[in-house]
Amino acid sequence: MLAKLLSKIIQFRANCEKLGIFNAIKSLLTIKGKNTIIGRLKKPSPTEFYKFIYAEKFGEENSSDESSRTLNWVIPDFNIGSGGHLNIFRIVKKLEERGFTCRIIIDGHTNFHNADQARSCIRENFFPIDATVSIGRQSMRPAAATFATSWITAYTVRDFRGAGKRYYLVQDFEPFFYALGSDYTFAEETYNFGFKGITAGKWLAEKLHSEYKMQTIPFGFSYDKDLYRYTQRRAPEKKRVFFYARSVTPRRAFELGLLALNLVYKKDPSIEFILAGWDTSSYDIPFPHLNAGVVAIKDLPDLYSQCDVALVLSLTNLSLLPLELMACNCAVISNSGGNVEWLLNDKVARFCRMTPEDISDGIVDLFSEPDELETLKESGREFANLTSWESEVDRISTELQRDLLA
Repeated sequence: MLAKLLSKIIQFRANCEKLGIFNAIKSLLTIKGKNTIIGRLKKPSPTEFYKFIYAEKFGEENSSDESSRTLNWVIPDFNIGSGGHLNIFRIVKKLEERGFTCRIIIDGHTNFHNADQARSCIRENFFPIDATVSIGRQSMRPAAATFATSWITAYTVRDFRGAGKRYYLVQDFEPFFYALGSDYTFAEETYNFGFKGITAGKWLAEKLHSEYKMQTIPFGFSYDKDLYRYTQRRAPEKKRVFFYARSVTPRRAFELGLLALNLVYKKDPSIEFILAGWDTSSYDIPFPHLNAGVVAIKDLPDLYSQCDVALVLSLTNLSLLPLELMACNCAVISNSGGNVEWLLNDKVARFCRMTPEDISDGIVDLFSEPDELETLKESGREFANLTSWESEVDRISTELQRDLLA
């Protein structure tokens, strides 16, 4: 009992460092997959909580003195390990390298004590940006262009007088994060604000253009080629499956993945399983597995390299993981659909229907056909290596220069 308690304390402290104290507490209070306390918290004053929905202009007007290369980036609060923020900060850094001056504004509540602490966190755990960091909409200054990066920040960008040209960095279809209701409606309405969308992939670009008449410019995905590469297998005779087990993110279909892996284990008990993305120790999982929890980015390449197959499910937009896994010689199994196949194809990944039976069959079949598994790994590595963050950010840079420097 004491050892288990000590383990929980150590895990909680690690989560505080990686995720921030709020999310660490949320994880601690999640029991058997149900948010027993956080899930019952109510917004006592909806009109106060959602006051940002009202159209109330603020801030200084834009002036002709503003540099045409000055960009505001309005972001929600973040924690170490956030893939969405990783993309934002990567783009900021690479635009700085192309001559743009960037400012980052954290909108709404934040766990950081001050802006200097937030900036240090970004520089130490994401990218060594040159951008200034400030907290709160009141800290915003006029710029040539201002980027919203989430649906809540889109309301802030809408109302800021000094925004200049308004852009919307859209990395997912955020209404899908909610059941049909107020939040869904509030998020969906932001696509009618008239911002130009810079979207993560063609699926989002086409969806927003066809359904909301947004002008959209898509960019593709790549991976950090200095980090993600194949490392030596310590037990090459073992058969291992990696599962992106992010239980707190419904669009990653955690429960469906567990059902599929349980069938895999019943069909072939020699297959080992590694679960990572969130701490799963509060769940009763009936098959042997390693609960890796939230893994530091620097440790991911080695973890991926120890696995033969990775199950990554995406019910909305594709994650960054498939290319990172492929670069580490791990074959990817995913669900089919336009939200995934805008990037992946059946030459570099195995697609399955969203049923436990079909997913488990896909995994077991790959292990039963070693030559096909090796071919898929090789094709994936080659495909990933052809991608480039430099060329993708060049798309964004070219668009900005066309709009702002003309």
